[in-house]
Amino acid sequence: MDPLTMGDYPKTMQFFVRTRLPKFTKEQSRLLVGSFDFIGINYYSSAYVSDASQQSNAKFNYMTDPHVHYSYKRDGKPIGLNVASEWLYVYPRGIQNILLYTKKKYNDPLIYITENGINEYDDPSLSLEESLIDTFRIDYHYRHLFYLLEAIKNGVNVKGYFAWSLLDNFEWHLGYTVRFGMNFVDYKNGLKRSPKLSALWFKEFLKIDIKLREYPI
Repeated sequence: MDPLTMGDYPKTMQFFVRTRLPKFTKEQSRLLVGSFDFIGINYYSSAYVSDASQQSNAKFNYMTDPHVHYSYKRDGKPIGLNVASEWLYVYPRGIQNILLYTKKKYNDPLIYITENGINEYDDPSLSLEESLIDTFRIDYHYRHLFYLLEAIKNGVNVKGYFAWSLLDNFEWHLGYTVRFGMNFVDYKNGLKRSPKLSALWFKEFLKIDIKLREYPI
């Protein structure tokens, strides 16, 4: 984000990455600043970081350049509930934290939440009716939308929110073994789609939001 708002990479990044980091000309820096229409943030989870400045023998790559260790636990306690991806620990307050940080650090940009969601393991033993009961997903979105609203109340310029995902989908290296969708996709029955509880809840939530906009309290 620094090049897009300040015209160059952060000083710490320049120090650690050194000659592997491209250089901008003055004209390129000038063209970069403010060249975006909005900032899109994908938020799913949070992690703890700790200093790893003595990381001298590691092979240089974008994961070691920051010189930090990532962990989802502190003093043996996880940051939140782990679900069907090893990197996804539920921490709703984190969406507020990143939004407030982005507002302060990058001069109050226009922001869209371009992805926010939770997955579960695909369980072929469940009936269709059982597969549609995803109260945990409703809870996830409810809590994240609460903290999103708190960020907006504190002046963050958020103009849109996209829940991930409308449908169960092919999830990178996990393929069809996990499901992110608010609508169940039956892979064995012509890709038939059935709304989960979260889809029905989200639909009603949007109706309430529209009514409040038409008839504000």
